[in-house]
Amino acid sequence: MNFLNEITHRYPDAISFAPGRPYDGFFDPEQIFTHIRRYMDHLAASGHSPDRIRDALFQYGPTGGQIRELVADSLRVDENTHVPAESVVVTVGCQEAMLLTLRALIAGPRDALLVSSPCYVGVTGAARLLDIEPTAVREGPAGLRCADLETAIRAERARGRRPRAFYVIPDHSNPSGATMPLHERQELLKLAAREDFLILEDSPYRLVSPGRQLPTLKSLDGERRVVQLGSFAKSLFPGARVGYAVADQVVTDVDGRTGLLADELVRIKSMVTVNTSSLSQAVVGGMLLAGGGGAAEHNTRTARHYGDAMRTTLRALERCFPAAERRALGVGWNRPGGGFFLAVRVPFAADNTALARSAEEFGVLWTPMSYFYPQGGGEHVLRLSVSYLTHADIHEGTARLARFIRMAARH
Repeated sequence: MNFLNEITHRYPDAISFAPGRPYDGFFDPEQIFTHIRRYMDHLAASGHSPDRIRDALFQYGPTGGQIRELVADSLRVDENTHVPAESVVVTVGCQEAMLLTLRALIAGPRDALLVSSPCYVGVTGAARLLDIEPTAVREGPAGLRCADLETAIRAERARGRRPRAFYVIPDHSNPSGATMPLHERQELLKLAAREDFLILEDSPYRLVSPGRQLPTLKSLDGERRVVQLGSFAKSLFPGARVGYAVADQVVTDVDGRTGLLADELVRIKSMVTVNTSSLSQAVVGGMLLAGGGGAAEHNTRTARHYGDAMRTTLRALERCFPAAERRALGVGWNRPGGGFFLAVRVPFAADNTALARSAEEFGVLWTPMSYFYPQGGGEHVLRLSVSYLTHADIHEGTARLARFIRMAARH
């Protein structure tokens, strides 16, 4: 990713399909003050004194988070997920939720972390900071197959290792754009119970995707096999850096005492970031209150916008590469129904050298899919992100990309 950042700065005028950033046309700075005021009014209505309200904004807050109840309410409103507030840990973005969860679950080299591959680099990066080498489970064209995961789990056990957790983005995955079908979700939960591992569910693109979404793994979780890793970055306010973990599993510590896994995450967090910004939590809390207790109401326009951007990109690719030419060149792509990303298959190595040439000679940026394969793969695939571009940029960027692909395919 460092090379991609370097290329982005070197060619600032290139049209970039690289960043997975939310579109900023929906942000109104004045609304920040409105949301803070709404949160303060909520505290006052809940019986907080002026001094307590002041401390809720200015002081260090509780390590587990001061909007745990609001987050739990939002999961019930938006996702039909019913969890107690004490199982929620409010984190500094979803990235911290990943780090805390991995630190809590993986005790040593005999504990195995499995990840769906291609995989979001945030979790593999966090794993490696903790000296955890993730085991990749390859996705097929339609995403993860539980049969492949089961094979990988048995292979880990044969090596004398204990599979502890499996990380997956089941909805509109980053980077592939794949969505796990309902029957695979149900099979994954059964597999987790049968093989005794936890599922780390990360699904930040659901609320910003058009149409009815499949149930989350957590909402289907009757045996507390799912740790949900969440974020309000895509759905509400990326700059606030407010995420969360839902960890309602009952665990036993070395002294034989039982409690929630969330309590262990809080203990670790107290040694890492101490607490999540009280002001950021106040803004997000106010936004949730404004949305009737959830985030979905804020995302009617955004989901429509991102859905339009994805459809515009797919139509532009179809126009630039008619079917006969696609077959002749060996070019293809998937067709996600939501999210920010899609994958384009090309007949050449989509590596840093190709990216540099694409930027310099054709003025268009993308991300090599090989960045997202922890144990190799994706050498002939590139990722396109459609979230941050206008329709005009999508059309022009796709035309530039098509010219680059034709050139690279001939050489």
